[in-house]
Amino acid sequence: MKKFVAGILLSVSALTLGACGTDSDSTSGSNGENKELVVGASNVPHAEILEQAKPLLEEKGIDLVIETYQDYILPNEDLENGDLDANYFQHVPYLESQIADHGYEFENAGGIHIEPIGVYSKKYDSLEELPKGASILISNSVADHGRILSMLEAEGLITLAEGIDKTKAEVKDIVDNPKDLQFEAEYEAALLVQLYENEEGDAVLINSNYAIDAGINPLEDSIAIENSESPYVNIIAVQSGNEDNEEIKALVEVLTSKEIQDFILEEWGGSVVPVK
Repeated sequence: MKKFVAGILLSVSALTLGACGTDSDSTSGSNGENKELVVGASNVPHAEILEQAKPLLEEKGIDLVIETYQDYILPNEDLENGDLDANYFQHVPYLESQIADHGYEFENAGGIHIEPIGVYSKKYDSLEELPKGASILISNSVADHGRILSMLEAEGLITLAEGIDKTKAEVKDIVDNPKDLQFEAEYEAALLVQLYENEEGDAVLINSNYAIDAGINPLEDSIAIENSESPYVNIIAVQSGNEDNEEIKALVEVLTSKEIQDFILEEWGGSVVPVK
């Protein structure tokens, strides 16, 4: 899938964290010039949040370069091969699944925000209206399945087996399904918005970043939405050993500052929630 580059072209020195110093006094280079930090991000809301952080990081001697992506695969591949200093697009369970599947040596450098996942339907106005045998379209990302199923359990639609780790729950772990919901999990997450707009399925589970990017308001347009206690925090991920770099620490500090938290709340009105 095509990725789009925001900001200036990457210089050779920006392709590795050699560009990130560890000078405890300042993040500026020895010649007094700003250090460059290259961060990969989803278009919305991640890249927009990073844009707000740019001037705050510049004050700290860091020039932030944002590289945007429209999928969930390339940002980790590019972090692994050194094209990025960090990425900002994924939640903790997805990061853990990617590490398990691909052997990435990544670390969580800090949590920034939560994007509540929502249930959308062009056919029904509430979960209660879903008929027997309703088709439920979900992402093919296994890391999201536990999140989706836990949400539907909280809404009273299904019951999951006792004693399981619900963050890793799968459809086979459903022990009670009164509406006989039919789960279809073969879709790329980015395609779910299009399926919803085309009125495919009876209900579609869509991550808020994709909904917002398509002009859908998660709070107004969903028929149910994940609550703010979700453990699926979107994080800054880095290669292991780089989580203590001064530039990375400065990035996390800025992104969790009151100024950026206020921006998130004002810009998305609760459909994106900053980490407290």
